[in-house]
Amino acid sequence: MSGWCSASHSFGAVDNFERPRRPLRKVIDMPLLDRTLLGPGPSNPYPEATAALSAPLLGHLDPEFLRVLDETCARLRRAWGTENARTLPLSGTGSIGMEAAFANFARPGDVVVVGVNGLFGERMVEVAGRYGAEVVRVDHDWGTPVDTERVLAAHPEPSMVAAVHAETSTGVRSDIRELALAVHKRDERALVLADCVTSLAGIEVAIDAWDVDIAYSGTQKCLGVAPGLAPFTVSPRAWDRRVPRPPTWYLDLNLIGAYVDGSSGGRTYHHTAPVAMITSLHAALGRILDEGLEAVWERHQAAGARLHEGLAELGLSLFAAEGYRLPELTTVRVPEGVDSAKTREALLTEYGIEIGAGVGAFASSVWRIGLMGHNARPDRVELVLGALGRVLGRR
Repeated sequence: MSGWCSASHSFGAVDNFERPRRPLRKVIDMPLLDRTLLGPGPSNPYPEATAALSAPLLGHLDPEFLRVLDETCARLRRAWGTENARTLPLSGTGSIGMEAAFANFARPGDVVVVGVNGLFGERMVEVAGRYGAEVVRVDHDWGTPVDTERVLAAHPEPSMVAAVHAETSTGVRSDIRELALAVHKRDERALVLADCVTSLAGIEVAIDAWDVDIAYSGTQKCLGVAPGLAPFTVSPRAWDRRVPRPPTWYLDLNLIGAYVDGSSGGRTYHHTAPVAMITSLHAALGRILDEGLEAVWERHQAAGARLHEGLAELGLSLFAAEGYRLPELTTVRVPEGVDSAKTREALLTEYGIEIGAGVGAFASSVWRIGLMGHNARPDRVELVLGALGRVLGRR
């Protein structure tokens, strides 16, 4: 047998290759930078989530890991405010949740109405179209919430209505409860899809009470875990309307569910679950639920309110419409004459603080400041306000 690991090669054969010009340790070492991640995500994880990553690795079919997986799904149900049996963490970031939603519940030719008020509403349009849906987009000014009446008026009988709960690009909250209840009052068959990537575990999310059919999130925001998982939940109504054989194998919920659901006594292997990430999510959810969901929401609200107040004291104005501003993600207008990129660079290099730029047409005129998960704390608020005030004071 020939190849990289042929048995005929001894360790001494390595001497025949050119040695690196510097020791291997120096090649792979990275500086340990202590960053305070106050951008639109990722955020600094909860300490419990970080500690869980160092636990001994288990196999994805190990009975102990399957117990942790089942517990994680149960904890996610509490975080989502749902009894949905089909609630699980998908392998991938929040965008995988969006992809899975359209792949499994939008057939070619289905009419999908999307409320667009920012970048991630636009992505919903893009993804739904790639799966062959007939997309009807309802555009709103960026910085304003999705309007329920305009969305309802866009089409009389859509198969699905989709919107972003907390728009990460603009810092705006839309009323998903009002939208979902209105859609189902008109037509019980229509499915309602909510992007909750920046809202889950930061502000109230109540899937069952709001009558939402499909929702997804991401671990790197208010859940306080590193990027890598997309919490996902599906109502029984939506499950009955699923695509029998989706055009994607990896995101086929029929196959994934056969591994995650152990109620029948067996697990069918689909793909290797990211066991360390799920263990980390399990720990973070334990931390959140021990504190209490309402207390966590109140902590985010208090941090966001103080940030908004402090930014006003610095003479800065907010971008998102008043009354719809997220506490966990604040968009602030860059003052005239201030270089957005240089200000963010100064915060990063001098103070180790990351804040985000705007996106699209607002890339250089808006900053995005996140106070999510472990960072939704008074000390983080005062840290970013103090550093930003000093940097702006030098101009």
